[in-house]
Amino acid sequence: MAKKKSSHLELVLIQLISDVLEKNKNEALNYKQISAKLNIVDPSARETILEVLKEQAKKGIFAEPEKGKFKLKDLKTFINGKVDMTADGAAFIIPDDEFEKDVFVSARKLHNALHGDRVKVYIYAKKSGRKNEGEVVEIIQRAKTDFIGVIRISDRFAFVNIDDRKMLHDIFVPLTDLNGAKNGQKVQVAITDWPEGVKNPIGKVINILGEQGENNTEMNAILAQYGFPLAFPPAVENEANAIPEQVSEADLKDRKDFRDTVTFTIDPADAKDFDDAISFKKLENGNYEIGVHIADVSYYVTPNSELDKEAYSRATSVYLVDRVIPMLPERLSNGVCSLRPHEDKLCFAAVFELDQQANIIQEWFGRTVIHSNRRFSYEEAQEVIETKQGDHVEEITKLNELAYILRDRKFKNGAISFESTEVKFKLDDFGKPIGVYVKERKDAHKLIEDFMLLANKKVAEFIAKKGKGKQKYTFIYRSHDSPNLENLGNFALFAARFGYKINMKTDKDIAKSLNYLMEDVEGKKEQNVLTQLAIRSMAKAVYTTKKTSHYGLAFDHYTHFTSPIRRYPDVMVHRLLAAYLNHEKSADAEQYEIAASHSSAMEKRAADAERASIKYKQAEYLEENVGNTFPGIISGVTEWGMYVELIDNKCEGMIRLRDITDDFYVLDEKNYCIVGQRKQKKYQLGDEVLVKVKKVDLAKRQIDFSLIQ
Repeated sequence: MAKKKSSHLELVLIQLISDVLEKNKNEALNYKQISAKLNIVDPSARETILEVLKEQAKKGIFAEPEKGKFKLKDLKTFINGKVDMTADGAAFIIPDDEFEKDVFVSARKLHNALHGDRVKVYIYAKKSGRKNEGEVVEIIQRAKTDFIGVIRISDRFAFVNIDDRKMLHDIFVPLTDLNGAKNGQKVQVAITDWPEGVKNPIGKVINILGEQGENNTEMNAILAQYGFPLAFPPAVENEANAIPEQVSEADLKDRKDFRDTVTFTIDPADAKDFDDAISFKKLENGNYEIGVHIADVSYYVTPNSELDKEAYSRATSVYLVDRVIPMLPERLSNGVCSLRPHEDKLCFAAVFELDQQANIIQEWFGRTVIHSNRRFSYEEAQEVIETKQGDHVEEITKLNELAYILRDRKFKNGAISFESTEVKFKLDDFGKPIGVYVKERKDAHKLIEDFMLLANKKVAEFIAKKGKGKQKYTFIYRSHDSPNLENLGNFALFAARFGYKINMKTDKDIAKSLNYLMEDVEGKKEQNVLTQLAIRSMAKAVYTTKKTSHYGLAFDHYTHFTSPIRRYPDVMVHRLLAAYLNHEKSADAEQYEIAASHSSAMEKRAADAERASIKYKQAEYLEENVGNTFPGIISGVTEWGMYVELIDNKCEGMIRLRDITDDFYVLDEKNYCIVGQRKQKKYQLGDEVLVKVKKVDLAKRQIDFSLIQ
């Protein structure tokens, strides 16, 4: 056994011995006892255990409190963590314990670990001034075993070139496992084996997605890459199809009837799944009864049904550039549950009596039946607001006035207004982008948002105040932590370069100055960069059973109640609210916390898939513009290049540092810039530059720019 450098086998032995000593930490064991606990009986193998014990005791990994007996020293020789792969094939292991430092692992010491895998890592003794370095000794859990790529078939074998930039190995596919795939097609391939020491994993084709470059193929490839199914299982469709479309008398039991109250929906022009409707009634005392009626999905999707299991698994609808992949089958999402006009529909509602100043006089939560009078698109509702003419003008005008009051109050209480630009594409009949535009948010959008926020907030408060301490009721909250002050401080320094000041004395001061910034920056070229950076400096919102506040909205309690057609947490909220209104006991917190955590993870995955579809369409749009020049804003800097967002169409690509030849540039992470080492020229986040479209790689959804000036 090599003495100078540990072999992989030795590292595995060290790990096994460490596990034994960890379990028996109160006593010192000799090599025979350790061998017995490892079920090793071969004498030469036992001798090897003794050699490893002595060698590692000299290095300080194990202690030898008495001759021939060993204990584990109280230091972290092994850590568990997640693989974060770099572009050159090495990786950093992000430890599970947030107080541990990242561990660098070279490519040859990853031992077949892939990006996102949870692994056990042996940490080498640290040399002075060097970062933590280690070696993977065990793959605890694969992040994924299915990958998307283009298959290349020769006479004797085939390889799949993987689209994912973080997957640096092609997958070898025996000709017997092609499953009908043809050369050049985009496929989904599953790793079936990867022997130690072999460069490429072995796999089999499990899904043929179609011809590379076709819109349908590429969108399905994105869904498959992020683990979203392309169809519903037959059992789920059958269950959905068995649900009657018509509302029966039996369905109306224990429901408040709002069918004679003016009710309407306001949604995007192309929407088909209408989760929410608003009812409006002027009361004799001069106040207003406003009902926020939400599709009663939980009435139809019952616990442990096939529909429920599938909805839980997906946890969310996925919105790609050209399509929606619904959480529920179309029969429910666009039919039974959708609050279509001129049809009786079952809802779960939050109904408020508001005075002229939008103060809540009374509130009521429960099941309702509605009959929507009108389906508005946002544009139609906006026209009513602006012209003061059209259907339900009195109701929409008053709702808009009340929404303004609710919004102002929210911001005065410390809510933050992040108005980031949302890119939309004009597509031809084949799904090819022929134009790019930025979606505008007007009063009609904000009106709906403000009443949905009110319902979400008040439902959360209602449950949060029902029980305290051990008597508290299990519920699904939407939690948003206050920002990390170091991250926010870095952002404040950067914003100051543009003349914006962030007051960091209190949470309210932070919110107020961020809102001033967002207002000031609107329409300016640096808007998107500053908004994205501000959002990045914030904590991420998550689902949880813990009663915590929502920093961004400045609400003590907040939940998601208003979109059960497209979000599973809302379905859980409806079920819990119904149970507690019915005086049932509190639900199992542990079970719901697992569901909340799963929903948060799937929400992130859906957002990543949406971004990937936008990246693909941006690349497809700029493919026709290779060689053309555009003004852009530096939107990101990394150690290998800088990202530039084009001002006209918001498409984002990269200028690689190696392609900037007038100097040797390195990243200055703290100051969000890259700096030339000889001439000290800086390219700063937010700087305007002129770029040429150099290359577009549709398969990898990559756009490369070259710097003109």
